Amino acid sequence: MLLIIIFFNLVSAQSNDMIFEFKKDSNLEQWQVIDDVVMGGRSNGTLELNENGNGVFKGDVSIENNGGFSSIQLRLEAKKTDEKAAISLRLKGDGSDFQFRIKASKRDRHSYIYNFKTSGDWETISIPLSDMSPIFRGYSLQIPNFNHNKIEQIGVLKSSKENNTFKLEIKHIYLVN
Repeated sequence: MLLIIIFFNLVSAQSNDMIFEFKKDSNLEQWQVIDDVVMGGRSNGTLELNENGNGVFKGDVSIENNGGFSSIQLRLEAKKTDEKAAISLRLKGDGSDFQFRIKASKRDRHSYIYNFKTSGDWETISIPLSDMSPIFRGYSLQIPNFNHNKIEQIGVLKSSKENNTFKLEIKHIYLVN
């Protein structure tokens, strides 16, 4: 009985804060698509809702003109975090690699990133914020991993060193404190 109470207390001590849930009436205007065309590249990505109400980030990554990425990002009202916080993503990828990105402040030039490989099936990806490493324009920074008390921006990036097509279906994104 004591073990059940301890387990219940541990589970109830965690709180899930919805960052974004994709559904049929979701407003995608809050999301911004940013491709390498900002630097002269030729990649193109889109974010749309499918018939199930899930967000679908898809497109083509082109390395033409030194390109190679497509991304989506969402600015947030500050979401408070603690040192044990994590991001939980419910998604279905195409079996390729993606990158989840956050910023503590929307004014930051650098992001904190976590690379993950999708399985091709529905899965939940859990990302401890403390495992997210700092990066700026593809270069690692010599500062600590994420250790802030808030998040003001999230994003997903698809990058490649060869031409390819990608697709990532997302159901929801939670902050778990």
